[in-house]
Amino acid sequence: ADSWATDGHKWLNTPYDCGMAITRDPQAHSAAMRMTAAYLSRGGPVRDPMDFTPEWSRRARSLPTLAALMELGRDGLAAMVDRCCDHAVAIYDGIAALDGATGIARPTMNQGLIRFDAKNGNNISDAVIAAINASGEAFLSGGTWNAERVMRISVCGWNTSANDVARTVAAASKALSQLKQQAD
Repeated sequence: ADSWATDGHKWLNTPYDCGMAITRDPQAHSAAMRMTAAYLSRGGPVRDPMDFTPEWSRRARSLPTLAALMELGRDGLAAMVDRCCDHAVAIYDGIAALDGATGIARPTMNQGLIRFDAKNGNNISDAVIAAINASGEAFLSGGTWNAERVMRISVCGWNTSANDVARTVAAASKALSQLKQQAD
């Protein structure tokens, strides 16, 4: 690819607005971003950061990104991504095996979707998500897939452990069991 844009918040666990663009041609990048005005002085032969970002008053977001990359290194980053993906699959498989849970999209990376139904067939996904979140064991969010409410699993925390996976599955099991009894 000639260019690539991404955000460091997912895999590097940096602040949300740590976006970056990586280009093969720095002149094209600079030409796309450069803003000129009579009152602005040019940096001369020195790389001028204002020529490479759409915001001039932006905080130095490259520092948390650089610090994370230096701390992890290539192997550490790869291991963290692999670990997050493995944990997402383990959470998905554990919850999808519960009675009343239906796996919709098994993670191919770090995200998956599961639907929850009461015995009467009513979708109780939002209630299960709320109960899990209220337990404090995990934070999960909802979404809509094919006009049905679903739970979204996303694992990107560097410190997520196998214990966290087990606690998340247990919290889902407890929430689903209690809500199914109430709904039926």
